[in-house]
Amino acid sequence: MKKILLTVAGFDPSGGAGVLLDLQVFRSLGFQGTAVLTALTSQNIQKVWKLVPLPASFVLSQYQALKKDFAWRGIKVGLVGKKANLSVIKIILEELANLPRVIDPVFRASSGAWFLDQESIPTFIKTIAGRATVITPNLQEATLLTGIKVRGLKDMEKAAKAVYELTGAACFLKGGHLKGEVFDVLFTGQHIHVFKSQRLPVKVHGTGCFFSASLLAYLAKGYKLEDAGRLAGCKTRRAIRGAVKPKASRGRALFSF
Repeated sequence: MKKILLTVAGFDPSGGAGVLLDLQVFRSLGFQGTAVLTALTSQNIQKVWKLVPLPASFVLSQYQALKKDFAWRGIKVGLVGKKANLSVIKIILEELANLPRVIDPVFRASSGAWFLDQESIPTFIKTIAGRATVITPNLQEATLLTGIKVRGLKDMEKAAKAVYELTGAACFLKGGHLKGEVFDVLFTGQHIHVFKSQRLPVKVHGTGCFFSASLLAYLAKGYKLEDAGRLAGCKTRRAIRGAVKPKASRGRALFSF
């Protein structure tokens, strides 16, 4: 059987983000994927209509059932859904402490819908502090975590260091929302690494999920964090170039596998 990864995240019925996308990314990099659902959503490529968080007891039940059968090589945590689910996330991260643990802090959809209310973010920070390998915020998420408004590369470096100080986890800060050239910043706790890339003309649904799932897979393959980040970024950009827009959609494109 293939080596196995775990994603703990929400369900996007478009297949463009959440656990459905994570599982496809895992498979594309040679892993079998398993999933624990935290929430259901009513959404398409353009907009989120409704979020239905699942009960914490059911989230825990899914995990407990899966761990009887599977020996994972790494875990990714995405959309949490509600504050109560953080207690389960804490249990999972502590039990899988010897594995690569990637945290994608999905607080808010691009369309503006909240996936975790702002009042719960301090609890989110306490939950992952000391329990994660790397956290992968975008600029808005970094601001919500640290209070730092990011306007350029120097602010990105400052915010990445602040995330590390808050969580004890390396921070891979994605800079795609800034104008001009695209910079991503990785702070490992000791070193700053800056990744520069060309801005691509197409907007794709689920890029954050795609990147964090790829990052986990490369870490599970044994790559060092800097190399895993570079490889995950390259894979994400290749996938963006190959994304397709459904005929009926006026929204973003979807990744094509």
